[in-house]
Amino acid sequence: MNVTITMCVLEDLHDLQAISRDTFRETFEDQNSPEQLENYINQAFALDQLEKELSTPSSYFFFIYWHQALAGYLKVNMEEAQSEPMGTQALEIERIYIKKPFHQLGLGKELFQKAVDMALEHHKTSIWLGVWEKNEQALAFYQKLGFVKTGEHSFYMGQEKQTDILMAKTL
Repeated sequence: MNVTITMCVLEDLHDLQAISRDTFRETFEDQNSPEQLENYINQAFALDQLEKELSTPSSYFFFIYWHQALAGYLKVNMEEAQSEPMGTQALEIERIYIKKPFHQLGLGKELFQKAVDMALEHHKTSIWLGVWEKNEQALAFYQKLGFVKTGEHSFYMGQEKQTDILMAKTL
């Protein structure tokens, strides 16, 4: 498999913004109003917001390339960078997104393995994440990887309240 994973740095900011916007839109545009989706994308993936996230200690972004083409990305958080306080022994997968033309190539599993490797390298005992309750493809993917539901929390798409399923896996 011709796959490369690289850590994102500040010089990658514009590429990170482009892939973040594109993959989020591809994933959620069919199930959300265009106004709420665009409001969320413009806020969550603004350059200053992504720069802040890239500069946050214990938060890491990685690009995945398929034959030198940027195909997707991963964001993981540890320690105080986690979006929910899950303790120092946990690593959060905040985002795994793959562009549609690169689906079904095993790239999501490659990014997941990168997260597992980071967790083990940092002596974490579990990995957790949140998945929108209507994202059946992602829920099935994570269940296949051994994640189990541990709870729920609210997520806001613009002004619209949605529910994320919290899932965890013990390492």
